[in-house]
Amino acid sequence: MVAEHAPVPEAATGLEHPDPYVVPVRGDMDLDHAGALRETLAAALSWAARGAEVVVDLRNSSFCDSTGLNILLDARRTAALTGHVLRLAAPSHQLLRLLDTTDSSRSFPLDASVPG
Repeated sequence: MVAEHAPVPEAATGLEHPDPYVVPVRGDMDLDHAGALRETLAAALSWAARGAEVVVDLRNSSFCDSTGLNILLDARRTAALTGHVLRLAAPSHQLLRLLDTTDSSRSFPLDASVPG
């Protein structure tokens, strides 16, 4: 899994950043890649302006295990505490099944495609 660090948005300089902050993820969200995913989501939540949506772009990620799911759930909790919304965009069929099986699908706003 490679979570790409997006450029620092305007919010980091104190300006409002009205657009969603998109975090592209490639590869597997699993135990082997947990650290990179956790760090990238934490950075995105700290850089995004208060109230801004953070969108996890999952177009290029096809697998998520329980570790990946727990990182997403932790990031969602952090987002709620910091005034953000964490959205999942273009989740794979496997991730949708995992969310349904664990009764976590209501925890996230889900989008069929990535905004923009």
